[in-house]
Amino acid sequence: MKKYLFLSLAAAVLGSASASAQNIKVGTVDMKKVFESYYKTKDAEAKINEARNGAKKELEDRMDVAKKTLDEVKKLDEEINKPELSKEAKEQKAKSRSEKAAELQNMDREIREFQQSREKQLQEQSVRMRAGIVEDINKVIDGKVKAENFDLVFDKSGPSLNGVPIVLFSRESYEFTEAVVTALNKNKGKEAPAEPKPATGDKPKKLP
Repeated sequence: MKKYLFLSLAAAVLGSASASAQNIKVGTVDMKKVFESYYKTKDAEAKINEARNGAKKELEDRMDVAKKTLDEVKKLDEEINKPELSKEAKEQKAKSRSEKAAELQNMDREIREFQQSREKQLQEQSVRMRAGIVEDINKVIDGKVKAENFDLVFDKSGPSLNGVPIVLFSRESYEFTEAVVTALNKNKGKEAPAEPKPATGDKPKKLP
């Protein structure tokens, strides 16, 4: 008798769980595709690449100046070693060589500091832009969730820690990736241009 009672209770519990599961509305979004399709992502990448290329050009200019200074130091070394050079001339050349070597050391330090500061700026700029993009995407998804009463939404693009997809299978009817992309891109080209910053009269400071 107890056995039959247990089976009846188990069936009732399973039936209740099955009925609850049928009422859960699940959605899936391919976040990788959303990121790649959002026009602001492409704009952000273009801005970062432009800033990176500018930093690269400035670094190359600095390194060219340092190379010329190094060539001058080498030339002074050659002149100092000439046997026909007088003692006074050698002393003068040695003094010039010492000054150029000190100048080269400063340039080397400034180049390293420049690389570090520019890389930090680029990373911070990239993080800020990404955070803004994530906020835009989350707002659209949140609006979709509220409008259509989703109970669960999964990102179907990323793998788990085991290297397998988090969502192994989902019906096409669950997915609303394209709706998110369309909503994100509807204002492309319609944003108001940024207001110009008032002139302060101060010249921009140049990094070392």
